[in-house]
Parts: sequence; C-alpha cells; structure tokens
Amino acid sequence: MPAKRLSMRKIKEVLRLWFDQGLPCRAIARSCSINHRTVTQYVQRFKDSGLPWPLPEDLDDTGLDLKLFPRKARTHTERSCQMPDMRFLHQELRRPGVTLDRLWEEYRERAPQGYSRSRFYYRYRQWAKRLHPTLRQEHKAGEKLFVDYAGKKPQIVNPQTGEITEVELFVGCLGASSYTYAEVTLTQSLPEWIGAHIRMFEFFGAVPSILVPDNLKSAITRACRYEPDINPTYQDVAEHYGFVVIPARSGKARDKAKVESAVQIAERWILGGLRDQTFFSLAELNKAILTVLERLNTRKFQKVDVSRKDLFEHIDRPAMKPLPLIRYEYGEWRKAKVNIDYHIEVASNYYSVPFSLIHKHVEARLTAATVEIWYQGKRIASHLRLYGKGRHQTIESHRPPSHQTYLEWTPERILAWGAKTGPWTASLMEQVMARKRHPEQGFRSCLGILRLGQKYGPQRLEHACRRAVAIQGHSYTSVQSILKRGLDTQPLPPSPSQQEILPLFHSNIRGKDYYQ
Repeated sequence: MPAKRLSMRKIKEVLRLWFDQGLPCRAIARSCSINHRTVTQYVQRFKDSGLPWPLPEDLDDTGLDLKLFPRKARTHTERSCQMPDMRFLHQELRRPGVTLDRLWEEYRERAPQGYSRSRFYYRYRQWAKRLHPTLRQEHKAGEKLFVDYAGKKPQIVNPQTGEITEVELFVGCLGASSYTYAEVTLTQSLPEWIGAHIRMFEFFGAVPSILVPDNLKSAITRACRYEPDINPTYQDVAEHYGFVVIPARSGKARDKAKVESAVQIAERWILGGLRDQTFFSLAELNKAILTVLERLNTRKFQKVDVSRKDLFEHIDRPAMKPLPLIRYEYGEWRKAKVNIDYHIEVASNYYSVPFSLIHKHVEARLTAATVEIWYQGKRIASHLRLYGKGRHQTIESHRPPSHQTYLEWTPERILAWGAKTGPWTASLMEQVMARKRHPEQGFRSCLGILRLGQKYGPQRLEHACRRAVAIQGHSYTSVQSILKRGLDTQPLPPSPSQQEILPLFHSNIRGKDYYQ
C-alpha cells in the first residue's frame, strides 16, 4: 500500500491516464508528481477490485474508496529490508557533517534487521552511478508540446496617456517539427494562461499527447486550494482536450530545451523584427506576431532543406489528436462549506444545495455563465451565475419539507434569540428576513447581527438596531457601521413629520417682484 493515500481526484487521474491514454507508469508518475511504484500499486488495486472502466456514474468517491481499500485487518507483520529513498540519501549527503556511514547507522536504528553496511554502501553507489546522464531527446511525432513565457517582454503604448506597459510573450513549440506558436497576453494569470492554450490548439488545428509546461503557478502549484500539484482548472483543460500534463523538473533545463530554444528564436524574430514599431493594443501586436510566425515557420532550416511547417504537416499533425467539437469553457474551482441555510457562498453570492449537505464541504466550478457544485466527485447542483454581491439563487427542490427540523433553524427561533437582546433587535431581524425571497436567506445576516452583541454588548446592540430601523438600514453591515462609528450613542434623526420646514424668505431669494 502506498505510504500516503492520494486524493480521489488524483486516483481518478491516474486511472484515466492508464486506461484512456495508455501511458506507462513513469509518464503517469511524472504527470501526477508521484512515485511510479505508487502508480503500479493503484492500477493493480483497481484491477483487483473488479470495477469496470469507465467507472459507473452512480459510484461516488466514498464507494470507490471502499472498493480500492477494503477494510481488512492485517494478520501478520513482515520484516522490512527496504532501502531508504535514494533521493533523500543523496540530498542528506550534501549537508555539512553528513556521511554515508552516519546515514547507515540511522537506518539500522530504524530497521535493526535491515541491510548490512557493505550492502547499504553498494546499493547507494549503484544508484548514484546513474545520476546526471546526458540524454539526447528524440521526440516522437505529435507527442510533446512545450510551452513557456519568454523572459524578455514586448511593450504596448497607451494612445491617450503615452504610458508604456510590458506584456507577456507566450510561446509553444512542438517537439518533432519545432513548429512554433506565439502570442502576447497582459499577464501570466490563470485565465490568460488557459486562453493562450486554447488559441494555440486552434492555431495548430490539433492537440498533442503530452504538454510540458514550466513550473509557473498558473499551471503547477504546490499550494493549490484544491490540489497540491496540477492546478484543477489546468487539469480540466487536459481532460477536455485529451492530453497529459508532464511538467519540466525544476532546475532541469534539459527537460525543456526545445522550448528554451523556441523562446530564444521567438525573442529574436518577434522582439528583434518588431523593435522599430509601436503598438497600441494587444490585438494590434498579436496581428503583427502572426505575420512574423508565418515567416518563421515557413523559413527553411540551415542544415536541412525543409521548414517547420513542412515537418508539421508531414510528421506532427497526422499523429496529433483532432480538436474536440466544443471549445473549452474556462472555469475556476472554489472550495466552500454548506451553511445552515443550505447555501454556499461563492464569489460574494449564494447558491443552494440539497439541505442534506448542511455543514458538508463541497467544490464549486465557476464559468462565465454557470456555477456547478460537486460533492464526492458527483455534480449535485447547477445554477446560472450571479454577478454583484449578496444575491441568492435557490432551487425549490433543495429546500427541506416544512423548512426542515434539522437543528430547528427556523425564523421563529431566530426571532426568539433576537428578542432576548431587545424588541428593536427582534424588529430589525424580522425586517431583514422579510426582505428576502426565502426567510432562510436572512439567517446568515441575523446571526451576524447577534454576534455583534458579543463584541459591543447587548445594550449597545439594541440601540444600534433601533437606529438601523429608523434609517431603514436592514443589513448586518449597517448595524456594524453604526457600532464602529459610535452612532448608537447619538440621538436618533428626526422623522420627516418632525423636521422643521425651512422659511421661504431669505436674503438670497429674489422673489417674483424682481422680474416685474
């Protein structure tokens, strides 16, 4: 069994690459940033489980976990003679004062029945001999596409202010033919990174089997909210277009030598060829880049009488996959917790889920038009995306019968809590819920108002609610602002009937007689 259990998302990705893509274990391991032995073990577990591929639609993550990892008690223990991880030993030996003898002694303390000193030395030295081999990379037709951003940046000029803005030069290069694509984007953010990929595939008219990016955060991140390695949105793109992401190893320039060369050539041709021209927009600069790319890709190599485009048409393109019928729709993943009102907060708005998921953690995928909500690998809700702040969207079937007795969260109970503070607090909370389409949508604001009493005290909260009712500030933020500014201690503003009517006679008012 692997030392560390992988997430269900990554296990499914391993199985997809094995069954759908037919990749070997080591390629899958590099794509998923795991050990190749782990890949072998998970594939074998899946085969032993008897499950079909593709997985049944009604099988959720919990069911798959039980099939792959049946709950069985171990009946025996076995003596471990395994070597420590060789890469760990290699890294430790670089530290001051660390010797192979010290590492062997620490190993024997953990595994008294392990390898002898001489055998330990021999196995490590045999492994060390294979370090840093010089590998000439031979790229298969249509297999790899290398992508990266150039270090040197083009510029665009604001026609109104003359302000100069540096933009990013995105470059993609096919391994076998060196056929090159380039465009400029405003930043290296995730939406622009994904958009550049989509336009690049459409430029090629086909998709490779493997994509090799650098380790920029838009593609490969170690601190992603939903996944520690490949960004979930980038993984969605890979699944949509049917390619595998195998990032270049950090600090290993040989892994991406092809794109490093392409970036250098693109900088010379694009930045050098367009250096005397001024561009006022991204569209204008990208149009000029396409003209330069046409000359670059149709220009023949120095040592062979063939161009990049010729090689692409005869070698790469026939071996590449066709574009899918539907263009990828950009979407970002967010993690959320279902609140007591059976809604989740995503991008400052609220969307309902089945009430049975109260207090559960779910994932939401946001596109320009929709918000899809997933739980344990299954989509449980889909909403039209709302824009602005504080808006609600509720599907009637998600509401509990009779507003559910789950934990007895009812409008009456909320108002009873408010009445303990005072009548004005209860009155304000009643008005907050009355302004919502469903009373449950006001629970969150009411609970926030009550929590302000813990910080400012019930007496100040009651006075603040009285003022909020008077000025029709029916929201948590209004009460919070009143308390922060100390307005709860000030006299209430007069009502319109109490306001004094200003005199119509004033030294600055000329009157009708002036015009006669």
